[in-house]
Amino acid sequence: MGKKTVYLVQDTKESIDKLKENFSKTEEFEVVGSNTDGAFAVVEIKRLDPDFVITDLVLSGSDGIEVIEKLKESVVSPKIVVLTAFSSEEIISRVMSLGANYFMAKPYNFSLLKERMEDLTLSKPKAKEEEKRFGGISLEEKISNIFINVGIPPHIKGYSFLREGVKMAVETPDIINNITKKLYPKIGKKFSTTASKVERAIRHAIEVAWNRGRIESINTILGVRAYVGAEKPTNGEFIALVADKMLLERA
Repeated sequence: MGKKTVYLVQDTKESIDKLKENFSKTEEFEVVGSNTDGAFAVVEIKRLDPDFVITDLVLSGSDGIEVIEKLKESVVSPKIVVLTAFSSEEIISRVMSLGANYFMAKPYNFSLLKERMEDLTLSKPKAKEEEKRFGGISLEEKISNIFINVGIPPHIKGYSFLREGVKMAVETPDIINNITKKLYPKIGKKFSTTASKVERAIRHAIEVAWNRGRIESINTILGVRAYVGAEKPTNGEFIALVADKMLLERA
């Protein structure tokens, strides 16, 4: 199996060179092109059709938002990772709603960036199947949109664990009845970590959403039971609520 191809769209040559250096040391990824100008980058991306595009938001020519919009309108379909110093909640929500697959703020940890890209690579084969069942939108995108709207930021570890947990609960609903012995260990195995760390990270992600005061949004989106005040669902309840919503929409 060959390397996954990557195109870099960053604000400076220095940023591009640093990413190139890091990717050159990996066995999984290969940089096939780069540009600091968003407009030129879109032209090259359409020609090269890479597996991944890593884009900044502040660029010469077209900005990162326009790059994402143009790519989503084109025939190519790379996984889009936004790597930028701008990390407000509004910006994260905007780029994810436009179709970005992942958001990471600068300064970044390259090992973590590579890990997230590997996660996206593993999930890619199922995406087309799921798009047929979810009205042209992949299951991962629907879950990501819910998480963003309820206030779970994509750069925290619990976000990926929660997303994987929901996917497992959609594919095998009974797993939610054995969350400690089956679901946590399966997530941990995929991400090379322990079940206890999975449980803590998911709990933290849910707490972040509740601490942001998004309860009304959460009730509206999930539409199953009303949470009030400081009341929070358990990890299993939250995963089950989101999975149930996905299953109802797929039906």
